[in-house]
Amino acid sequence: MTVQDPDRIVSSEDEELILVDREDNVTGFLSKAGCHDGKGLLHRAFSVFLFNADGELLLQQRARGKRLWPGYWSNTCCSHPRRGETLEVASERRLQDELNIAANLSFVYRFVYQATFGELGSEHELCHVFLGRVTNTPRPNSSEIEALRYLSATALDAELEAFPERFTPWFKLEWDALKTQYADQLAAFTGGRA
Repeated sequence: MTVQDPDRIVSSEDEELILVDREDNVTGFLSKAGCHDGKGLLHRAFSVFLFNADGELLLQQRARGKRLWPGYWSNTCCSHPRRGETLEVASERRLQDELNIAANLSFVYRFVYQATFGELGSEHELCHVFLGRVTNTPRPNSSEIEALRYLSATALDAELEAFPERFTPWFKLEWDALKTQYADQLAAFTGGRA
């Protein structure tokens, strides 16, 4: 197996993403930059939430060089499948690209959201949410991630209440839905401490 540079550049504004309708039917393909310009065009995405054996969520702080929400805290990993990729392949690739780890993932739900980041662009995504377990030590890719930390559900809820502006909009929506609509699935990873 080839050892890769853990800080390698793993994404570009030119990569083609998958445009979809609200039912997740493919409607075309467009560059990542084009998908995020203006109000954004609806495209397929995914969010991964990984928990350690103590039921704590692994959070990442997005790299300062990111176009949208740089330096904000978010869930373990979030990205997009590229043209020709399944969600399974894309999520495995991004866990390796961003954290240099692998994990078994369980699909929980999908939803559509749109959020604008000033004049710099928007996310408009049909996002598939997955839960999983961290089984080895993440090595963050500095081109994607500024910092990592683990938080219990209780500590995360307190921080979200006190400092909501520090977190990405999709993460706040997803965490709320996991706690209120998918509590049983979440409890399987938090040990019921959500």
